[in-house]
Amino acid sequence: MSIESDLIRQHADLLVLSVLADDALYGYAISKEVAARSEGQLRLTPGVLYPLLHKLEKQKLLLSSWDEVRADDSETAGGRKRKWYRLSAKGKRKLEQRIATHRACQKLIESFIPDALAERSEPAS
Repeated sequence: MSIESDLIRQHADLLVLSVLADDALYGYAISKEVAARSEGQLRLTPGVLYPLLHKLEKQKLLLSSWDEVRADDSETAGGRKRKWYRLSAKGKRKLEQRIATHRACQKLIESFIPDALAERSEPAS
């Protein structure tokens, strides 16, 4: 298992909730935002993203709505639909909890890394 897939498996909910903290997005836009924020290092494939969105929605952490996608030059109805996701109040609380847990865990792990090793592993300026 690669580091990327392990990170996504463990933290996908935190990634998605964090991306949706700023604005409502549809699935493809969520995956693009995760890739952009991670400078292409993390990618949420459809096989990971859509089951996760369904799970978060079922847990009432996300709210969703459908919007019709129209061509830029057409005001006629009949286009395909796009599902938009946004955080619910419960989702915002869960995000705050996940961030606090992540920071506490990160701080704990950092306490095990000797300063000399940490300095050697940092990129040279």
